[in-house]
Amino acid sequence: MMQLNQIRDNKGARKRRVRRGRGIGSGLGKTAGHGQKGQKARSGVSINGFEGGQMPLHRRLPKRGFKSHFKTEYGIVNLCRIQRALDDKTISIKDKITYDVLVSVGLVREGYKGLRLLASGDFSSKIEIEVASYSLKAKERVEALGGSVHLLVSAPLPETKTEAKPKRKNAKKELEEKSE
Repeated sequence: MMQLNQIRDNKGARKRRVRRGRGIGSGLGKTAGHGQKGQKARSGVSINGFEGGQMPLHRRLPKRGFKSHFKTEYGIVNLCRIQRALDDKTISIKDKITYDVLVSVGLVREGYKGLRLLASGDFSSKIEIEVASYSLKAKERVEALGGSVHLLVSAPLPETKTEAKPKRKNAKKELEEKSE
């Protein structure tokens, strides 16, 4: 029978932390793992990418591409994947299929602004689906079987200025003269 005074951690379960710079006997004394003198031995070193005055690699290479921070990304699902989920009975034909339903089933990941429906693969069910975007072929295939595709209306875009900014220095004056 075990008693409270006999309870111990498993061997190796608790390990003492390494105390750096506490003498030769500790194994990490003197320079405490920082090597010899110089800038890198100090804290707050900010020389990542510095190549001794030579033009660093990240500045020698040309810039490529662009990624917009304002792009709306949709979770993509094909009709064949929806059909497979219907066959496996993970989604019911009677219910309206939405982005949240597909996320809960695991067909689409979380974190997207909505759902985009594509027409790839075999499909043979009458469904009612709610999407933010779709391909025309996907909509035709769903409606051909008697189903329906509902497009979610996003918030209206803010109104933009109708007049473009003048490109030349005197263009503003020219516009004012024309309006008079």
